[in-house]
Amino acid sequence: MAQAIRDGIVSGQLVPGSKLPPVRDLAFRVKITPGTVARAYSLLTEEGLLRAEVGRGTFVAKDRARPIEAVSPLVNLPLDTLADFRSSRVPDVGQGRIIDAALVRIGESHRRRHINYPTAETDFEARAAVANWVDQKRLGDVTPEDIVLGYGAQNCCILALQTELHGPNPVILTEELAYPGTRHAGRLLRAQTVGLPMDDEGILPDALVQAYRTHGGQVLLTAAEVHSPTTTRTSLARKIEIARVAQQMNITIIEDDCHTTTVTDIPSYRAILPEQSYLVSSLTKSVSGSLRFGYVIAPVGLNKGLRQTAQSSFYGVSQPILDLCHDLLTSGAAGEIRDRVVLETCRRVRIAVNILGAWDLRWRDDAPFVYLNMPQGWRASSFTLACEKRGILIKPADEFSLSDGFAPNAVRLAINTCVADELFLRALNDMNDLLANPSVLVDS
Repeated sequence: MAQAIRDGIVSGQLVPGSKLPPVRDLAFRVKITPGTVARAYSLLTEEGLLRAEVGRGTFVAKDRARPIEAVSPLVNLPLDTLADFRSSRVPDVGQGRIIDAALVRIGESHRRRHINYPTAETDFEARAAVANWVDQKRLGDVTPEDIVLGYGAQNCCILALQTELHGPNPVILTEELAYPGTRHAGRLLRAQTVGLPMDDEGILPDALVQAYRTHGGQVLLTAAEVHSPTTTRTSLARKIEIARVAQQMNITIIEDDCHTTTVTDIPSYRAILPEQSYLVSSLTKSVSGSLRFGYVIAPVGLNKGLRQTAQSSFYGVSQPILDLCHDLLTSGAAGEIRDRVVLETCRRVRIAVNILGAWDLRWRDDAPFVYLNMPQGWRASSFTLACEKRGILIKPADEFSLSDGFAPNAVRLAINTCVADELFLRALNDMNDLLANPSVLVDS
């Protein structure tokens, strides 16, 4: 489908600015699933050949020299009037006022003039606070020297990838369903991204071996503790198997731990394979998304290369943010906020499960999203459109699949939508009604 559209653009049959048929119309016309058409449109939009306009449709791009644009932003501005289940957010538990108070304390202290560039000396306090914040038992011994700071988990993942990827054809190995930022990071770094099949225990070790033999690969980027979108937790036995393969094949592991907010007894890859594993996390999902404060724990003895990458990219995290996050971490405020976030996330998850629990739903108390496999009669793409007509925005699993990868018939619902419980409940009940009535016409 994607190649046919490319051919039409090259031949002039599809002229710049012309509108393509709606996904469902084209799917019906050529007798394929709407999900396949949606993925073709998504791939060509990423290539810059098409452009998607919300509420208007998909068009042939007028200027192919423009920078590639994503189909939709990774982060959407929350609105109190809209039930937006797309982005996984930290719930509002009063952290705004706590952060304001910390800013006042810092401003009144006059202990630092916020004038000069941050350095390894001036960010030491924040790194030491992070070393005390993380679960040392789960991560292995972590010192401030092992930690490099960045602007959120996505930025920190890119720093680790930049440090490890090399050669003319770098390859990132990852789950076959992955946070869309993984795909975007691969494209940004001009790396091939190869998806690996999973089961209920995580990535299949044999699939990792086969992918490495077929494609090569310098890095395995994985969300092993709280996988988005499926909520899967990789078991300790599976982690040990994956680590063994990575060690044999000299694959560096980058574990994206940003969704982990509670204590877990499963060690990280950084503890299992310390000389060959990074761990990335942030305060975004546990304290506040506004802080843009993330951290990378480097493999043992490899912190200097990672620090050089960060300094070459942005010199260092801004000093006011360093001082603010140091205050929040050391005063106990960050821990207090995290405890509230965990309770609120659990409460919202339980509400969602109580309403949607009759369906094939995957969930965990500590994961800020649920994964819903479509019942017979629904396709994820048509269910997404039906929800949108009722003012509910969700993400089909297509958006988590790689460009040429597997796309299951499922959707992810982020439960911390920042809307009032009344709208949250109404949206969930509307989705429950739709699931029970697959004969509903999306275009009615």
